[in-house]
Amino acid sequence: MNRRQFMKASVIGGGAALGVGGGTFLLIEEVDKSELTITAALKQLESLPLSELTSSGQWNVSQIFMHCAQSIEYSMSQFPEHKSSFFKNTVGKLAFSAFSSKGKMTHSLNEPIPGAPLLTSNTDVNVALNRLKQSFIDFDNFQGPIAPHFAYGKLTKLEFVQAHVMHLNNHLQEINI
Repeated sequence: MNRRQFMKASVIGGGAALGVGGGTFLLIEEVDKSELTITAALKQLESLPLSELTSSGQWNVSQIFMHCAQSIEYSMSQFPEHKSSFFKNTVGKLAFSAFSSKGKMTHSLNEPIPGAPLLTSNTDVNVALNRLKQSFIDFDNFQGPIAPHFAYGKLTKLEFVQAHVMHLNNHLQEINI
């Protein structure tokens, strides 16, 4: 690809990314961002009537809890696979900025974390919930370096708290009580 083709592709790709990001931003309803805390997430998880929960999505309730726990755990170690640096510095940053400003995330609810082990469907919901709660507690107490997100790139600990809680809230939309 010559320089001219590269520049043209970059402009078109960048415009498409901005269009998608801008459209996503407009579609997301703003929520109270003061509730994007680990304390609020744990309180919400504690209030769930486990025996009554069902999922309206492709994953069952325990898979949803384990997926959210995986994301939190990877932010303390490292995500197995990453999007390109270009993606993280353009589309990824734009998406996180839009989600953060609205206090709400929207994403494919049956898409695994790239490179993560498959989620088993037979894990007891109590075990999965306890793993999720413990991952939030561990992250709250974590003092080490925060791993870059596979799509958003480098985030501060506070930004990751917001991302993890928004991620959980998005997945809880598929859980029926």
